[in-house]
Amino acid sequence: MTIQIIKNPRITEKASFSAEQNVYTFDITASANKTEIKKAIFTLYKVKPVKVNVLTVPKKNVMWKGKKGTKGGGRKALVYLKKGDKIEFI
Repeated sequence: MTIQIIKNPRITEKASFSAEQNVYTFDITASANKTEIKKAIFTLYKVKPVKVNVLTVPKKNVMWKGKKGTKGGGRKALVYLKKGDKIEFI
């Protein structure tokens, strides 16, 4: 159950720069709360988060081949770790 809370790590240029500061970014489900995210991170990566921030990512309007549509949206979590802890993405 805790594995379904975290969809995937968010691998972007901004996220990789913040990973150097021990802040990791994950895409999460819409119904997840901070305590569930902490438990899921501990079971998946065996590290205990210090703090978790949850943000809503807004949908964007896009044009593709002359047609209107929407892109993205959802929620993401910023997970803060202690100085010596690290998460490896394989």
